Amino acid sequence: MSHWENKYVIGLTGNIATGKSTVRKMLQQLGAYTIDADGLSHVAMQPGAPSYQPIVDRFGADILKENREIDRAKLGAIVFSNPQALQQLEAITHPVIRKAMHALVEQAEERVIVIEAIKLVEGELAHAVDAIWVVNATPETQLARLIQTRNMAESVARQRIAAQNPQREKVARAHVVIQNDGNVDETWQQVQQHWEGVSQALARLGQANPADGNPASQPAESTGAHGNSENHQPTQ
Repeated sequence: MSHWENKYVIGLTGNIATGKSTVRKMLQQLGAYTIDADGLSHVAMQPGAPSYQPIVDRFGADILKENREIDRAKLGAIVFSNPQALQQLEAITHPVIRKAMHALVEQAEERVIVIEAIKLVEGELAHAVDAIWVVNATPETQLARLIQTRNMAESVARQRIAAQNPQREKVARAHVVIQNDGNVDETWQQVQQHWEGVSQALARLGQANPADGNPASQPAESTGAHGNSENHQPTQ
């Protein structure tokens, strides 16, 4: 089992615009308790939150909006063009996010937990979860989604894709790969199929089914072209 007693924890990952958040929402609909690491990073960067002042100290007041909130677009433009700056940002935010994730998993009543994190396989979290699920899409699909659903210029979209570790490295570590180049119904069918494997794993361990009641029969609503809470943010 995972690092967390009596929990079956799925680490959900994949590069930008592969559709991780769509799959996370589907798993939530099937009964899992889900955690969005990027959402936690938003909270951690708010004024007064643990990561706020260290980020301002490192990157300067120019990244602030008039209301003193961090302008994530400005911060993203800095870190995605400078790998060292990205590492420095992650060194500030990741410990805060890990602490919050741990608390949420511990507090959850559900036995199945899904943690969506783009840097899952690169860090310690990969060794703490029971299974790694990777959402995969072709570079062409990623590029089209970034341009069409996030209104990115093609040059910016290509920069964001290139700034991340190769998707093949995530796929190589995966226990489950969800191919997400098609429509939402095709993705939903894959998720349902692999959810059966989660149920079987829990049964072998003598635990209860992952969700009370019957599984949902319809796919979770997608936002945009399998799109998501990844947005164009500095910690995706």
